[in-house]
Amino acid sequence: MVNPTRLSSDLARPRRETGAYLSTVRSLSATQLTQPSLCGSWDRAHVVAHLASNARAIAKLVEWAVTGEPQQPYTSRDARDAEIDELADLPREELIRLSEDNAAYFAQQCERLSGALRAEDLDLHGKPITAATIPAVRIAELVMHHDDLDTSWTLADADTESVRDTLEGAVRAMRAKGAPGMTLRTTEHDEWIIGDGGQLVTGDRVGMLLWLARGRNEGVSSKGALPELPTW
Repeated sequence: MVNPTRLSSDLARPRRETGAYLSTVRSLSATQLTQPSLCGSWDRAHVVAHLASNARAIAKLVEWAVTGEPQQPYTSRDARDAEIDELADLPREELIRLSEDNAAYFAQQCERLSGALRAEDLDLHGKPITAATIPAVRIAELVMHHDDLDTSWTLADADTESVRDTLEGAVRAMRAKGAPGMTLRTTEHDEWIIGDGGQLVTGDRVGMLLWLARGRNEGVSSKGALPELPTW
């Protein structure tokens, strides 16, 4: 069981980040949704489709925690990509409505974490997480991809702890993908060790996140060349 008082606090931030994200999405016209995002080759509609799909997918981790039966958000990367492509083709109004409905479904499912749990330690496509951190996993998706929409909202507008959750997710991904050994130290006094911790990289949370997740290195520094990162 996740502490109910702590769970209530943990769910407050995904609600706030979801509200901010959905406000941005509602402000985009059908034409604006077809324009490029900051997330690789995806346009904005694909980013929105991903987050709509992700809400239901991550909720499967709640089911695992409650029932003890292991399951993954997606059966494969190809299945995930096919679903995102399909949803991205929806008319604007349908895509927004699906985004709202799936976000509400995720929040509802997370309430189940306050009951008896059969599994505390979970696995997210090779990255170890706990049942208690499921809300933070969703926050990481919301915050990073909200920024990817390339609107007036940026990572600097997110809750500082939400940025930290997103940074934690990026660190988990780097560890799972065998990133070079490094110590990541932020001006907010966070520290993460990857591999042997060999090379010190410093910066603020936003700068560190943009480097790990999107390869933008203007917000970080190190003695010598920065390590070459795997794709998040």
